[in-house]
Amino acid sequence: MPTDRIWKPLIEIDSEELRVLAERFKVSPLIALLMYQSGISSIEEARLFFNPDVRALHDPFAMKDMERAVERIGRARKFKERVRVYGDYDVDGTTSVAVVYHFLSAFFPEIDYYIPDREKEGYGISAAGIADAIENGVKLLIALDCGIRSVELIRKAAEHGLDVIVCDHHIPGSELPPAVAILNPKQADCSYPFKELSGCGIGWKLVQALCEVWKLPEERYMSYVDMVAVSIASDLVSMTGENRVITALGIQKLKESPSRGLGIIIDHFIRGKDGSLELDVTKIVFWIGPRINAAGRLADAKTAVRLLLAEAEEEAAELANDLNAYNLERKELDKVITQDAIRQIESELNFRERYTTVVRGADWHKGVVGIVASRLIESYYRPTIVLTESDGKLVGSARSIPGFNIHDALCECSDHLIQFGGHAFAAGMKLDPERYPDFRKAFEDVAVRSLTRDQLVPVLRYHAEIPLSILNERFVNNLNRFGPFGPDHQQPMFLTRGVMDTGQARTMGGDHEHLRLNLVSKPGEAAIPAVGFGLGHWYDVVKTGAPIHILYHVEMSEFRGDRYVQLMLVDIKAV
Repeated sequence: MPTDRIWKPLIEIDSEELRVLAERFKVSPLIALLMYQSGISSIEEARLFFNPDVRALHDPFAMKDMERAVERIGRARKFKERVRVYGDYDVDGTTSVAVVYHFLSAFFPEIDYYIPDREKEGYGISAAGIADAIENGVKLLIALDCGIRSVELIRKAAEHGLDVIVCDHHIPGSELPPAVAILNPKQADCSYPFKELSGCGIGWKLVQALCEVWKLPEERYMSYVDMVAVSIASDLVSMTGENRVITALGIQKLKESPSRGLGIIIDHFIRGKDGSLELDVTKIVFWIGPRINAAGRLADAKTAVRLLLAEAEEEAAELANDLNAYNLERKELDKVITQDAIRQIESELNFRERYTTVVRGADWHKGVVGIVASRLIESYYRPTIVLTESDGKLVGSARSIPGFNIHDALCECSDHLIQFGGHAFAAGMKLDPERYPDFRKAFEDVAVRSLTRDQLVPVLRYHAEIPLSILNERFVNNLNRFGPFGPDHQQPMFLTRGVMDTGQARTMGGDHEHLRLNLVSKPGEAAIPAVGFGLGHWYDVVKTGAPIHILYHVEMSEFRGDRYVQLMLVDIKAV
């Protein structure tokens, strides 16, 4: 983890302006500051922000081609055509398939779904997938979370009488595929007011539109909102606008009446032994998403779809246990490959001078290279690409840092690539091994032109500087009203200076990489427990009682029925 991280306030605001806001909303200056940082400037904006409901959802027919998509599906229903739902193998893809397939299966006796094999077919619409659909007499294929760049494959499908509807949220290329309808708010001429839906979110908007046209009750499409929330949280799309509304409604459903498969994951791996349930975006990202993802990473993503579609508790429990086993295997692979990649990086004499991190392995598992790329950014904070050999090619995943659009960078290196796709912060690619040195240099050159050295130092932005004395359960409850949190709407982070451990500091984890403290601002105060993941290297400093400055999130925790405030440390600096 980088140790030279810079701390800066999220937003600077004039004290008089803050006083006026506090008076307008009749709240404390701190709450007024958090509202300002969340983009709330009026009473009406505050009402909508703190009370998200279904009325805040946008009209699905505002999306370009929605009428064409609904008409084509209606025609397929009328003539009883064979329909296939096609989706990617990650959380966003599998939830997309589960939502659209489950809804349409009530109206189409001739319907199935298809998830490409990560190892054999790679990402997105594949030649094998199109050939299989044609061979099996499919007349309409609905592509979810993929397809926006599959120009030639969709052209081939059309030549064989196979119509395709594309529901994708990835960035379109210069040429759009010849599909009968393309649902993607990122199209330049799409007037849909929110551009950052997940792939599952776009599939869900299609279901919403069909419900309106087919005169079905609101409950039909709202029954899937928990799966859409899981896709939004897990795919790390912007937690603003319609996504935040959907996620809030979805978390409520996950708590009260989740689909059978998601409910089993919650009961087995998240719910407390006493039946208590603390569920938020973080729990989805770390407990639900990885288990759904693990099937496509290591085995067959259809296992995840079967879990999401399961209605019998026994079947759901068996599938959930399978996914958990895959996830445990994924964790071990992730650890081993990350260690191997770090050795490769640090074997280069000038690795700290580079603007990018690009590594390759001969037998690294394709299913975890994206996770490894994220791990390497935590350690080196550089745009990162992790490649592995597969069928004579190099395939891999890229992750980026703020200020560097990884998709645009790959466009500049496209002469060295067979194919690529993605968005600003994450992408995938394939290239010939002999092009690796040239590609690595070209990618580094783009970064050198695009980034300054200062941008290679991570900046942590805190919402406010506060004393420990104001932290209590009421404070945390007020914070939670600002959720759900995620990209572009981060969980509030606070700065407190000059705190110290009470002498109970200890490390946790097999490698002593984590830290547990009990913190006070001055001797004699009631201590507040704190946990710092990845901060174990501070143990020798804090165990002496030396004062430190801390950045942290604050949450309620529970142990043996007792609820208490706990700090989740993000970073520490010596005084």
